Amino acid sequence: MVQLVGSLRKELADILSTSKVLVVGAGGIGCELLKNLVLTGFKNIEVIDLDTIDVSNLNRQFLFQKKHVGKSKAQVAKESVLQFCPSANITAYHDSIMKSVFFTYSHFVFVAARNHVNRMCLAADIPLIESGTAGYLGQVTVIKKGMTECYECQPKPAQKTFPGCTIRNTPSEPIHCIVWAKYLFNQLFGEEDADQEVSPDTADPEAAWNLEEAAARATASEKDGDIKRISTKEWARSTRYDPIKLFNKLFKDDIMYLLTMDKLWKKRKAPTPLDWQQLENSVCPQEETPGSGLKDQQVLGVWGYCQLFQHSVDTLRLQLQEKGEGAELVWDKDDPPAMDFVTAAANLRMHIFSMNMKSRFDWTYHTRNTYYELFVDLIVSAMAGNIIPAIATTNAVIAGLIVLEGLKILSGELESCRTIFLNKCPNLRKKLLVPCILDPPSTNCYVCASKPEVTVKLNVHKTTVLSLQDRILKERFGMVAPDVQIEDGKGTILISSEEGETEANNSKFLNDFGIRNGSRLQADDFLQDYTLLINVLHIEELERDVEFEVVGEAPDKAPPPQNNQEEVNSITNGNKDSAQPSTSSKAEDDDVMIVDSDEEEGASSSSAAAATSSTKRKHSDAETGETSNKRPRMDQSNAAAAATDDDDDIIALD
Repeated sequence: MVQLVGSLRKELADILSTSKVLVVGAGGIGCELLKNLVLTGFKNIEVIDLDTIDVSNLNRQFLFQKKHVGKSKAQVAKESVLQFCPSANITAYHDSIMKSVFFTYSHFVFVAARNHVNRMCLAADIPLIESGTAGYLGQVTVIKKGMTECYECQPKPAQKTFPGCTIRNTPSEPIHCIVWAKYLFNQLFGEEDADQEVSPDTADPEAAWNLEEAAARATASEKDGDIKRISTKEWARSTRYDPIKLFNKLFKDDIMYLLTMDKLWKKRKAPTPLDWQQLENSVCPQEETPGSGLKDQQVLGVWGYCQLFQHSVDTLRLQLQEKGEGAELVWDKDDPPAMDFVTAAANLRMHIFSMNMKSRFDWTYHTRNTYYELFVDLIVSAMAGNIIPAIATTNAVIAGLIVLEGLKILSGELESCRTIFLNKCPNLRKKLLVPCILDPPSTNCYVCASKPEVTVKLNVHKTTVLSLQDRILKERFGMVAPDVQIEDGKGTILISSEEGETEANNSKFLNDFGIRNGSRLQADDFLQDYTLLINVLHIEELERDVEFEVVGEAPDKAPPPQNNQEEVNSITNGNKDSAQPSTSSKAEDDDVMIVDSDEEEGASSSSAAAATSSTKRKHSDAETGETSNKRPRMDQSNAAAAATDDDDDIIALD
């Protein structure tokens, strides 16, 4: 007779009680998951999260209370979970998962840096349970080296971006104005970024105009506005952040400057400058009276947004003064003055360019799946953290499924694991939960293939070593501390992760090191135990605002498995003794990693990738056990939504 401990077989319960778990991310899913783990029988848990508790977390991250606002999520989550199971051994870290020490001994991991966790799991040959939620949608999948797709096997949807000249010169959609207003916040009060300039772009290729003639024709104010092409923040400081002077510069003088670029307006409706004094003199008494309804849902008139702009600038200026000389403000979605500033600035710019204005409620709620979601895709420090309303029930369902998949792995039943989609509406079989058979690894994956290799198209005469390191290796390929060697027969070191060793190379161009069309680079990241071969494809001109393009992996980069062990010098990600994919089904050999990720990196979760994949999967009916060749269809909007984890949580099980 089977002996039970609670609802589990005694053998499995014993495994759970001795397993070590690392939870990376104590957000919406993480809170539910921590509770589930201790109530299921896990005793040794470590939780890591670099975030602190915010008021906006309290509606769904139930381990936290109002008194905890401002405290470490990991520490408070530990204290709260111990009330469910005082005998549990829980350690909390207010730290970053990017420190690889956390992967050396744990059985379960929950993390926010998905690509990094994916690679660490591959290196350690630890199964990973990845998950995400977005509103009513959710997804859980198991990733196992050599048996399933890794997190990076399927390309993620490209971030929505807009040319700088469109943002600065010719906005045609509300999203363009929102982006411009967010850039403006940073230029005035935050950390300046040359790529987020808001002044008119004189390098716009559409504006083939004579600068001298335009300067003579420009009628910009020489008093309040006086547009001199200097730093926006420097100019604002010189006016002591006078809101009226800022208004006339941004919405009058800069617009009049744009009007001198004749060619831009031959096929477009020209913008209409706003003048503070004229608006103040012509304001109607009715417009000063607040409308009915909630404040955030009111669409103000032009003068109403002028006053909102003035009030928000004054408030932000005081916040800046309180922080002291040289201080900067950091964008906070829960800071009303910051939100008021962006709302007012975006609406005024929309009016200038003949677009209908929106209420603050429209920005933050009604348009989350359109303008607002695109905005977050574009800007790393997003206007708001939660693009799609977070639903606690969705997090609870997904956290429960994570534990169920983890139990399968620890029972040695990895082959029965599934990718499970939680849909908003039942499918044709009247199921909300749809399990799909796991896909095998992609032979073209630049992470988990036996010899990862890609081809990058760039201009070797214009691409610097620093751009290669930061924009290509770190941003595009997710490396943390890359070392790069040129395969030129000499072993020339181009980039070293050791501080100071190759800093002198940063400003030099790739061709200065003999790199040309057909050159090969070997990039190693020892923190991730990851090696990538890069084929350089030189091209003189790319599309505008495009620095490089990944054109795909090199042919024959992933040869079929061989019976004989490869040479010691062969390039294989992971430990040498685990170079061949592990297919062991023994419970004691299995580690499960659960990643609970933030939509940080503007990153898409694998749920979206799976939902939009062109590869057909079989999914099984949970009740009948039948397997179908057809997959549930998700419309594009749902797929995009599922790509974002509102709750800053990714879940990985070891």
